[in-house]
Amino acid sequence: MYLPTSESLRTHPLPKWFDDAKFGIFSHWTVSSVPSFGTTGLDPFALAREEGERAAFAKTPYAEWYQNSIAIAESPAAEYHSTLLGSPDYGTFVDTFFALAQDWNVGAWQELLRCSGARYCVAVTKHHDGALMWPSATPNPVHGKRWQPERDLVGELAVAARGAGLRFGTYYSGGLDWTFQGLGIDSVASLFAAIPQDDRYCAYVDAHWRELIARYRPDVMWHDIGHPRATDGAVQLIADYYNGNPDGVVNDRYDIFGVMGGTSHADFTTPEYSSGTPQSGKKFEVCRGIGSSFGYMQFENESTYASIPELVRMLVNIVADGGNLLLNIGAMPGGYIPWAQQIRVMAIGQWLATNGAAIYGSRPHEQSRLTTDFGAEVRLTRGTDGATYAMVCERPDSAVVQITGLPKGDVRLVHNGARVLRKGDRLTLPVRPDDTPVWVLRIE
Repeated sequence: MYLPTSESLRTHPLPKWFDDAKFGIFSHWTVSSVPSFGTTGLDPFALAREEGERAAFAKTPYAEWYQNSIAIAESPAAEYHSTLLGSPDYGTFVDTFFALAQDWNVGAWQELLRCSGARYCVAVTKHHDGALMWPSATPNPVHGKRWQPERDLVGELAVAARGAGLRFGTYYSGGLDWTFQGLGIDSVASLFAAIPQDDRYCAYVDAHWRELIARYRPDVMWHDIGHPRATDGAVQLIADYYNGNPDGVVNDRYDIFGVMGGTSHADFTTPEYSSGTPQSGKKFEVCRGIGSSFGYMQFENESTYASIPELVRMLVNIVADGGNLLLNIGAMPGGYIPWAQQIRVMAIGQWLATNGAAIYGSRPHEQSRLTTDFGAEVRLTRGTDGATYAMVCERPDSAVVQITGLPKGDVRLVHNGARVLRKGDRLTLPVRPDDTPVWVLRIE
């Protein structure tokens, strides 16, 4: 029985399923897909480092921040909104989004999830603009049922994800809701100052989370930005959640500073893009888009999306360090997932279908990083079968490869089980590997 205190919540063990899963799919399908505007190039954290904090907000690549972006004077989004779109009210995008969502093909999503190799899916239920993705019994207090769908988009995706063999989680922006306050955020200070703290908003957020838990039984409670009144506002909710689902997990964004300081509880931390290194000794999950935006952004394409080799190697490096990758898909209005995103998700799934023994259920190896004689990075994990898996992140020039420090034992290629001739750290493969992004050895 969990009590509504940080001390009690910290006794919640990390469920094995989450530590084993390694790969999840994030879905930012929101109203912002209608204007679908953002800048291309750097993620906001890199942008902040290079051009400063205000530029990171004014020139954000995050399409899902569009409503805030147009409220910043002279931002690229404000110019686009005025000059190209004629300054329509944001509510027109809401109307368009929910009208087009009536024709959403949820079956196509289920098939993509099935092919992805992911073990869980997390869906946005409310982003910062306040529009809901399910027909809530607690509608938006300003806009009413106009800002929620007739069709239960969250519920249908939950069924689809579980039907594809994945666990399901819900994302909810509790810290920001621009229905209440905060538009024009252009600094970290103004971001956290924008979190509503009044009783009405606290009750609104609590009602939504309890409705999401009751309706969809999420395995992941993925909160964003911060909770009203931080930990004090969330402990009862989290305790009730754990008591109903001890196998569930909660992220660190109810009170990210409290988690960093060790005074608040979270099952895992959530580094975003290049936002920093994981917290020592804490399970982490890197979240990011395939491109530089989470929500669909019409100016992204093959030249701005991360390549298939980059994504596979990213997954390998995160898992070898002990983390999970939560990779986002950003669907267009109407729910179509851009083809360039689909092929990347399917390619990761194909790679995992062959090499999943090195990933699923694995744990970091005591020697997790080596290098080949031709300079390629080699990441090591310990599989559930007790074997060591060495993942080589580049194609060699020949079938002969030297990996200094490779653990002792017989070596085989994972993709076909072929034995590798070994003499010390010198390996002679049956043939030169193909151009798969990462080729994998099993050492027993």
